[in-house]
Amino acid sequence: MLTRENPVRLASNTALTKKLALITFLTIVLCPVTTVLSQQQVVVVPGSDADCLLRFKGTLANASVVSSWDPSTAPCNRNSANWFGVLCFTGYVWGIQLEGMGLNGKLDLEPLVPIKNLRTLSFMNNDFHGAMPSVKHLVSLKSLYLSNNRFNGEIPADAFDGMRHLKKLLLANNAFRGKIPSSLASLPMLLEVRLNGNQFQGEIPDFKQKDLKLASFENNDLEGPIPESLRNMDSGSFAGNKDLCDPPLSTCSDDQRSFPDSPPPPSPTEKNYYSQPFYTAAIGLIVIGIVLVIISLFVCVLHTRRRKCLSAYPSAGMDRTEKYSYEQSQDMEKAAESVTSYTSRKGSVPDQGKLMFVQDDIQRFDLQDLLRASAEVLGSGSFGASYKAGINSGQTLVVKRYKHMNNVGREEFHEHMRRLGRLSHPNLLPLVAYYYRREEKLLIAEFMPNRSLASHLHANHSVDQPGLDWPTRLKIIQGVAKGLGYLFNELPTLTIPHGHLKSSNVVLDESFEPLITDYALRPVMSSEQSHNLMIAYKSPEYSSKGHLTKKTDVWCLGVLILELLTGRFPENYLRQGYDANMSLVTWVSNMVKEKKTSDVFDKEMTGKKNCKAEMLSLLKIGLSCCEEDEERRMEMSDAVEKIERLKEGQEFGSGDFGSNMQHNNVFASRLIDDDDFGFAMNR
Repeated sequence: MLTRENPVRLASNTALTKKLALITFLTIVLCPVTTVLSQQQVVVVPGSDADCLLRFKGTLANASVVSSWDPSTAPCNRNSANWFGVLCFTGYVWGIQLEGMGLNGKLDLEPLVPIKNLRTLSFMNNDFHGAMPSVKHLVSLKSLYLSNNRFNGEIPADAFDGMRHLKKLLLANNAFRGKIPSSLASLPMLLEVRLNGNQFQGEIPDFKQKDLKLASFENNDLEGPIPESLRNMDSGSFAGNKDLCDPPLSTCSDDQRSFPDSPPPPSPTEKNYYSQPFYTAAIGLIVIGIVLVIISLFVCVLHTRRRKCLSAYPSAGMDRTEKYSYEQSQDMEKAAESVTSYTSRKGSVPDQGKLMFVQDDIQRFDLQDLLRASAEVLGSGSFGASYKAGINSGQTLVVKRYKHMNNVGREEFHEHMRRLGRLSHPNLLPLVAYYYRREEKLLIAEFMPNRSLASHLHANHSVDQPGLDWPTRLKIIQGVAKGLGYLFNELPTLTIPHGHLKSSNVVLDESFEPLITDYALRPVMSSEQSHNLMIAYKSPEYSSKGHLTKKTDVWCLGVLILELLTGRFPENYLRQGYDANMSLVTWVSNMVKEKKTSDVFDKEMTGKKNCKAEMLSLLKIGLSCCEEDEERRMEMSDAVEKIERLKEGQEFGSGDFGSNMQHNNVFASRLIDDDDFGFAMNR
């Protein structure tokens, strides 16, 4: 029997049924729509960085190694990469680094051409074969690393046409043959080229780049005279060739020199073409063009000098010879309005945006002084660019910009900077001030006029700018050792008190006294960037065991000693991890084992004859510091003590050790073969 409540219940059930039906209908209808919309969100835009990378992935024979290249995610998240092997900067792809991945087949780089911000490519230590990939359309590329593959065949003469920004090219240990491409010699910004370990033939073209620091041609089939522009290079750069001659090797005989045939007499048409009126008109046009260019450059210089500041920065890969003008950013303008003096009240946390001073005995300046200063780019290091800034007070400063100092919070960062500010030693470059912002940090120090140790060891030398002599090098390494000893004593809680010791992080003052820079930054550096870039993470123990110890800094010191003695750049630093085959330590040890110790030393390192013992003693210390087994490696305190005990020998006569070293191999071998130095012979 129906009660009064029954109609209400029926109505309620009917309404509930309708609601359920509506929900079911919406679910059936909207789910496909939602799926379509979600699929649309991950559609890769044609021509985008992601599209180019995916098309490049499609050309790889074993693309499974880059399985993380997934179209459902963007390649870059600001400066971090979502895709393995991709290098990112401000959300854009600026490089690809796929080294030692077992990649094979032919390498096709054409899909990468549309990536506008692409600056560096590295495919070293793979198994690619076939012809040299076409690269001349990658006009913004600054570095190309293809060493240790199986590329073969001739490289076209115009292979590098238009690559005006290319600075570093590594093609070593492949099977290239034919002539060295002439377009390579005309690249205006080339700093380093490695062609060793191939089958190149003919003569070396004339490399006229004034900033070329390293050129390696050994172990090819080259012949003929070495161009005059390359005669300042180490003789080892030309070893193992068919018939090369002229300095730094032996002088060419008449038979070795190639003389061009006499040109045929000009045809009547050519005579008319090169007639006197033509010459007059051509010279006039050239003079007018030169005048216009000079006027334009003068106007541009005046204009850009007014706009120079430190608030905007160039992209990665810049070089010390480039100068830029900078426009002030709104963020830096706002920061300049803040109070710029620093008060070190215990427990206080400075506000974000202020310029903080950690030295009391330096004249204060504010952020606006830096913004108004004329700025010159000194170089682009592992973590960012460095600028030389002259402010109105007459001070000359170095400002280093870091974008990867996000390992700690704001309070911890300020505390660590205060801790660094309290360090004081004659061989440490003191931190003057710093600027904190979450996105980036600025560290400010005094400018040292004699540049870095690296610039003296690896620059082209001349009569006016000779290489460092032995007394100066001994003075430098003793100062570095003292500075490191101080860091170890003052920062005992840090596993690696320095962590990034290399020749470019040792600057020289007016008297060539060394000052160590970039020390104790590992605690504040982002973990990913530290692992990829810091020298400590290229050590044998990190490569084999995945850990660092206090002796890791000892290994860095040992490599620096060998670099200072040999004048050779540690090639292992150009790649991630530790590779014994590319190690400077391995090369030195092999030379010692082969009784060629005298050939280890930099021929430009002049000194008195009796300084040989000190050189060999320092070599012994350096190799002991570089023991791959850190348990057998020397302690830092022992290394510092042994280096400090080295004294430049008393003068027994004139004569340069650099020129006489090759005649004293018996002495060198006798000293180097002591029992306590046997480990160097058996590495």
